[in-house]
Amino acid sequence: MLDLYLMRHAKSSWSNAEASDRERVLNSRGQKDAPRMGEFLSRHFPAISPYVSPALRAQLTWAGICSTWPALASLEYHIEESLYTFSYQDLISWFKKKEGDKPIFLIGHNPALTELINHLTQSNSISNLPTAGFAYLTLSLYEWPGIEAGVGKLEKLVLPSDLSEL
Repeated sequence: MLDLYLMRHAKSSWSNAEASDRERVLNSRGQKDAPRMGEFLSRHFPAISPYVSPALRAQLTWAGICSTWPALASLEYHIEESLYTFSYQDLISWFKKKEGDKPIFLIGHNPALTELINHLTQSNSISNLPTAGFAYLTLSLYEWPGIEAGVGKLEKLVLPSDLSEL
């Protein structure tokens, strides 16, 4: 069994019309939600070095969760260009190139993450993974190249709206 942890970047700002999509920062809600999610996740999940989209909002989400999850701060994270995608098929291709059986924690974008969850579970488990939403899946396979439709089970879905105010 493989463990897969997926997190959508926190809420980004559209206030700077001149910023490219990759350059968008977090808005005030995103700045609040990322640390709240980090604090919650630190109590329930293992610290895993993540793979992060190169988009600034994904990088800032990583920094936000690290601010309240001290064990993450010492871990190296990997910025992967191919994770700046909105296609779950691109993510499947990326996973197929990963070797081994280590858990993967990925911070990325929608609709790719929502569609990936539904593809792996072969259901419409979720209609939308909201910003700063986190999903934990177990996959009934032993190495990442075997990833395909139907191998996943959604074990836990954590949304910022589920958390009490910190």
